[in-house]
Amino acid sequence: MSQAAHINSVKLSRRGLLLTAGAALGSAAGMSVAGGAIAQRRGPSEVPVEELMKPGELPELVLGNNDAPVTIVEYASMTCPHCANFHTRVLPELKKKYIDTGKVRLVFREFPLDNLAAAGAMLARCSGDKAFDMLEILFHKQEEWVVRNDPVSKLFDMAKQAGFTKESFEKCLTDDDLLKKVEAVRTRANEKFGVNSTPTFFINGKRLSGGGSIADFDRALEPLLKS
Repeated sequence: MSQAAHINSVKLSRRGLLLTAGAALGSAAGMSVAGGAIAQRRGPSEVPVEELMKPGELPELVLGNNDAPVTIVEYASMTCPHCANFHTRVLPELKKKYIDTGKVRLVFREFPLDNLAAAGAMLARCSGDKAFDMLEILFHKQEEWVVRNDPVSKLFDMAKQAGFTKESFEKCLTDDDLLKKVEAVRTRANEKFGVNSTPTFFINGKRLSGGGSIADFDRALEPLLKS
């Protein structure tokens, strides 16, 4: 399911991701970011729901009814191929069966494993109420912009499809305050909930084993919905 977050000391640049995003691809997208190494401990199988759902540095990105009896919290990295697999192949079925029917809501949270992933996450945030549209574009076309050769220009090509201009693109990726908030979401996930790989899912506070297929979610969701 998961792409391990390798313990390197790559940090997000506060001088502008436009200058550094490409350097993050020096090894496969799976490098630690921000504030030093990620603690590579085995995360708990369950975390307190009250703590998990406390408001963070950024507004929650939510799909579904806030009154749904089941909440899935996803921590994802925009450059993670397993995350792209979930968003392109599993999420559509999950929406059809559970989210659109009011049974489940999905909360998306950022866990960038490299500078380029952070840039993608920031662009989604800068898209306002079209954040999930931007996420969909980036995950569906991940192979087109997660490249070694000039990834920033490829990322701009993706952003233009969501209405970004060159000016708004650069303004977003040089927003130091937004970068700090993305980092804070990621750091809290690691330190409080033991997240160190992507994608990581919590369903009503319980860590999901798997997540690469709709069957994984069926097994976890159906007992909760029956009860």
